[in-house]
Amino acid sequence: MSKFLKSTAFLVAITLFTGPAFAEKFGLGRTALPEEITAWDGDIQPDGTGLPVGSGDALIGEEIFADQCAACHGDFAEGIDNWPKLAGGADTLDHDDPLKTVGSFWPHLTTAYDYIQRSMPYGNAGTLSDDDVYAIVAYILYSNDLIDDDFVLSNETFFDVEMPNANGFIVDNRAETEYAQWTGEPCMTNCKSEVKVTMRAMVLDVTPQEERTKVAAASEEAPEVAVAAFDPELAAAGKNVFKKCKSCHQIGAGAKNRVGPILTGIVDNPAGAVDGFKYSKALRKAAKAGLIWNDTELAAFLAKPKVYLNGTKMSFAGLKKEADQLAIVEFLKSLEE
Repeated sequence: MSKFLKSTAFLVAITLFTGPAFAEKFGLGRTALPEEITAWDGDIQPDGTGLPVGSGDALIGEEIFADQCAACHGDFAEGIDNWPKLAGGADTLDHDDPLKTVGSFWPHLTTAYDYIQRSMPYGNAGTLSDDDVYAIVAYILYSNDLIDDDFVLSNETFFDVEMPNANGFIVDNRAETEYAQWTGEPCMTNCKSEVKVTMRAMVLDVTPQEERTKVAAASEEAPEVAVAAFDPELAAAGKNVFKKCKSCHQIGAGAKNRVGPILTGIVDNPAGAVDGFKYSKALRKAAKAGLIWNDTELAAFLAKPKVYLNGTKMSFAGLKKEADQLAIVEFLKSLEE
């Protein structure tokens, strides 16, 4: 086609779309029906408006989470690489580097349901049923020690769950309280009389290891566990808590090493002693130094594995409740080699 014909065709097209007809309806499509709008209008309000009818518990949620979410968020919602952590962070919001998770930071549980329903799983959003979403949210709550594993989360029980940071937000009043401080000519030279270093770059892992160890030792003290006679009731409670461990650790006859080693007979025995399991360098070093997994050491490790043993391969964030720590130790005592 010649340049002239191309130019003429372009001018004709411009005329068609810029003439009176352009302001009129094109005659395509139709007005959306109310039921069609409702089908797409899936937002859920903090007061629960929009929550669908459905239910799910953490046990079912654990299976769905493993299939749909764990590749990015970890088996225990602890996060993998740069993917977000969904569990942990309790009592860290006043720290210099707080861990903001569903359990520690989010004020409204409806936000979790709404986001998962419309945006997850990654790359396949909108494929989860309402019951699936309830079950996944229940597992996330369970991972944050906010519900028991047999709690059934539903549209009727949704607000039985208390979010720790429900009252942690305030109305943004900076326009009235702060904006006046930012007006006028900015200071460009000699604005501060002196500069002091107020913290070390531990967040970036550039602080020397020995310094990090000193800081950790000063801030984290291992809980003291009293030595007592075997408690069958406590062991029974520990068997239930052990559900958090079974995806990585096997016990009993025929047990095999998985992501973690076999735990049968671990109590009061040397660390790093399970045949065939490839322990981390940190654990092998501790074992060489004579670490014995007695009640006290096990409870301290279960509370905060990464604080207790920097460099551990164990990705589990830890058991927040001391009662759960003691219960699992007691349950492990009941296992025979």
